[in-house]
Amino acid sequence: MMGYKLKTTALAFVAFFCATIAIGQSTRADRILEDFYHQPDKILVAAHRAAHQNFAENSIAALEESIRLEVDIVELDVRMTNDSVLVILHDRTVDRTTNGEGKLSEMTFGEARSLRLLHQDQPTEQVIPTLDEVLPIAKDKILIDIDFKANSKEALVKTVELIKKYGMEHQIIFFLYDYKLAPVLHSICPELIIMPRAYKKKDVNNILDWDYIKIIHVDESFYKERLMKKIVDSNVRVWINALGKYDNMEKEEQNSGYSKLFSKKYINVIQTDRPQELIDYLNVTLN
Repeated sequence: MMGYKLKTTALAFVAFFCATIAIGQSTRADRILEDFYHQPDKILVAAHRAAHQNFAENSIAALEESIRLEVDIVELDVRMTNDSVLVILHDRTVDRTTNGEGKLSEMTFGEARSLRLLHQDQPTEQVIPTLDEVLPIAKDKILIDIDFKANSKEALVKTVELIKKYGMEHQIIFFLYDYKLAPVLHSICPELIIMPRAYKKKDVNNILDWDYIKIIHVDESFYKERLMKKIVDSNVRVWINALGKYDNMEKEEQNSGYSKLFSKKYINVIQTDRPQELIDYLNVTLN
């Protein structure tokens, strides 16, 4: 009997030791996901087009800066070249963000890759990155909000294949402009976090019918406290933008924009062009 007890104790110790090691090996992305699903009071920060105040938007440098700042989510725009390469670019054309001109959809990857990304209208050493390049950089470090702008089934399939290639299904928030596409995407890859955009109260109520939706992109135009509470009470996160209005207010006078934004209750994911300032505000004000 004593031997049995010793053996049981030893097994329990081994189990405890292994569990401790497993906890110690959790990644930063794991910890963000723990907050995402289980800590609704924790406000998550999303960097719009990556942290681009000091770097070209949607660049690898801006992605790496997002990771350095310990942003929770990085928003990246996915498009496809004429020869079916998935790249990260916000606009249909390269005119605004590079030293070139033309529609990306009419360019080969080689042509697009020969351009240099701009920051404050000046060329940088940064080039248009591919989705295949940014995924392994972000793996285990940060969640990615994919703003999917490729607009084709081929591009969608390729995007999901790349996500699966790196085993990052749980690390991706897939933004849908049309919430009615959510069941289609869910059937293709059930592990993805799908974020539909709601344009009115009726959209929210329809989206909440799907139990696999855990975050909704809400427009400020129809913000109502009771509706937001309904979303949060459904264990679903509320994503809203600080872009433009609140970011600009914060730039003009510190704490004016974000304090006004957080007068709205139940918002728990904020997308911003000023991630460092928002993180600093949250650290000082809410912690």
